Amino acid sequence: MSSPQFIRPGCRLFDGFRGPAGRPTLCEKPVASSGAEGAALLRRLVWSEVPVQIGYQRRYDAGVAAAKAAVDAGELGRITTVRSTTLDPEPPSAEYIASSGGMYQDCGVHDFDIVRWITGQEAVEVYATGSNGGADFFREYGDVDTSAAIITFAGGALGVVSNTRYNGRGYDVRLEVHGSRDSVAAGIDDGWPIRSTEPGATHPAGPPHRFFMDRFQSAFRAEFETFLEVAAGKRPSPCTVADAAETDWIAEACALSATEHRPVLLEEVRSPHRRR
Repeated sequence: MSSPQFIRPGCRLFDGFRGPAGRPTLCEKPVASSGAEGAALLRRLVWSEVPVQIGYQRRYDAGVAAAKAAVDAGELGRITTVRSTTLDPEPPSAEYIASSGGMYQDCGVHDFDIVRWITGQEAVEVYATGSNGGADFFREYGDVDTSAAIITFAGGALGVVSNTRYNGRGYDVRLEVHGSRDSVAAGIDDGWPIRSTEPGATHPAGPPHRFFMDRFQSAFRAEFETFLEVAAGKRPSPCTVADAAETDWIAEACALSATEHRPVLLEEVRSPHRRR
């Protein structure tokens, strides 16, 4: 999760990027508080040569990166379903939720980014729903503590995203990629916070992950090392403002879908008429 202070119009973050004083920037997600603000930022940066890398650290997780490599190599065949899960062991504070942007913008964006990146396809439609069974402040701020979303991608793959603030066993972040020839998964290690009910099962053997740094410390390190290469001009940004803006559109469509209890096309939230 990002800190609430990062959820602000991205244009304010990058005001200096139009001139030579601009500096290479690693920006925490989300890049803006709405898809429209992200798109406006992207237009402002179109002529900038200053590199910007958005901090979606799961792209640098060894297991997730291996899954992406398998997909890109064609090992899985036609991708049918991608499942991404973020289950927090306990909720953040009411103050955090008040300025977080909501479940889809704050938590689900990590999953939306990774399923889009893994498939290499753009989302065309979403259906999302959510519920509340925990602290009253989620409902008071118009948020949910548990959510699910189905994303239809342009190439036919389906993304299934599951989030909750109440996963008592621990911090559970997984990725499953299913194809016509093979299936792979990331996050199924000894720290996977689940208890098998199969007789004689001993996996997972270790203590469950309880915090995102338990699960992603090496990924964060790899992300920063990559940014140093980007800043030095040795490689292009692997996660751009354009990538982050697409993820924000998915989050916005999910929020609308959950509110109106219907499928939402991505073109609906992109529409300037609807945004006015």
